[in-house]
Amino acid sequence: MSDSSQAKKARTSSFIEAIEEDRKNAGESVLDFKFNKKRIRILTELDEVAKNCRGVVYWMFRDSRVQDNWALLYTQKIALKNKVPLHVCFCILPKFLDATIRHYKFLLKGLEEVERELKSLNINFTLLHGEPNSALLEFVKNYKMGAVVTDFFPLKLPMFWVNDLKKNLPKNVPLCQVDAHNIVPCWVTSDKQEYSARTIRNKINSKLDEFLTPYPPVINHPHTSEQNLEKTDWKTTLKVLKVDRTVDEVTWAKPGYKGGILELESFLKDRLDLYNTKRNDPTVDALSNLSPWFHFGMISVQRCILEAKKFKKKHKESIEAFMEEAIIRSELADNFCFYNEHYDSIKGAYQWAIDTLDAHRKDKREYIYSLDQFEKSLTHDDLWNAAQNQLVEYGKMHGFLRMYWAKKILEWTESPEDALKWAIYLNDRYSMDGCDPNGYVGCMWSICGIHDQGWKERDIFGKIRYMNYKGCQRKFAVSEFVKKWGGKVHTHGKTEKK
Repeated sequence: MSDSSQAKKARTSSFIEAIEEDRKNAGESVLDFKFNKKRIRILTELDEVAKNCRGVVYWMFRDSRVQDNWALLYTQKIALKNKVPLHVCFCILPKFLDATIRHYKFLLKGLEEVERELKSLNINFTLLHGEPNSALLEFVKNYKMGAVVTDFFPLKLPMFWVNDLKKNLPKNVPLCQVDAHNIVPCWVTSDKQEYSARTIRNKINSKLDEFLTPYPPVINHPHTSEQNLEKTDWKTTLKVLKVDRTVDEVTWAKPGYKGGILELESFLKDRLDLYNTKRNDPTVDALSNLSPWFHFGMISVQRCILEAKKFKKKHKESIEAFMEEAIIRSELADNFCFYNEHYDSIKGAYQWAIDTLDAHRKDKREYIYSLDQFEKSLTHDDLWNAAQNQLVEYGKMHGFLRMYWAKKILEWTESPEDALKWAIYLNDRYSMDGCDPNGYVGCMWSICGIHDQGWKERDIFGKIRYMNYKGCQRKFAVSEFVKKWGGKVHTHGKTEKK
């Protein structure tokens, strides 16, 4: 190992150790820790753990980590109070939306780390297979679980699973939901869909003092299960998945909590000074790059903010900008998906946007491309092609370019419905943070004007905010980005609409 590698490893180890020390200092016992009950939604009529049960279970789904996890902490608090074993279940689906083997490999490697850490804490981990509403129900009945706690994911399919499980659980088994993803729980921030960042910002910021608090540690669990639980066969699990295997894993992002903390440390110590001024420049390495770990819940946004605030005296503007993106914009996305069932459809747009897109749907398009041409980067625009190449190869597209990328799909597609559908598909298929509220809102903002206002009317876009190539050239060195990501002009792939 080189001297620089040894130094980096030592630096990272000390960073993780400091976080663990802070966590331990936050509370001596999970049982004694005063849990903010606003984080919890009791979804069933009863809230008492079933009598004579043989454990309680945390159904982990969106937040696949052990520490800094309010849902797991609450489940352990219940288990300790009732003096029963603690179980964690994760339900693996053979297919989830447009996720590929790229996403599943990242997820499963992270879950292996979760299993090892839980085992070291005398907490049981079981990987279930199939639809969670059925697999979890069977687990609860077979192993006599006395309560179920799950995390919060505002997409339609996970919400259906939770509601279906609620209907079918034994009447004496309560179901609770804890928002372990957002700092301020989604249902606490607002009871309605917010119009924009402007309307939600103060509702979140006014509650940060209450919710942006240190985490107590998940501790070694004193109650051991005597039941024979299924052991996880990770290799077989990977083989039986029914997902696209042509989009393979990325190498730059190391899965799991430790990988996420490594990226957090790198951001805070190596890139934070550039974040405020250069985060919209795709040619500069100034972003946090934390979105894969945020999406899979391998690290907590709240932990990252707690650590970032330690740098506020030196990098005030960058920390404030990071908090705006990681808290306000992210929690706004959850708000939109939670309160708008059409978060992935033109129907979910504001009426002014629906009207303006409809009024311009027959406008002449200079270029029209098929989904296949988009996917293979076969447009006339070298910048767009380079951005698509970055998405396919790297599993992540620079945030500024994702807006340009989606808006051009609207401009070069026969209908706004196709544009939105294809943008979501490509994002969910290739991006490490695909199938996420942030992705849906990013596409809806770019194509349907969500969380935005009407702008000067123009062809195709109507009053939807417009972006063009020249505007990008004014902001950053387009040719440099194109060269890095192999963007080429393709004239043979276009068709003109007369």
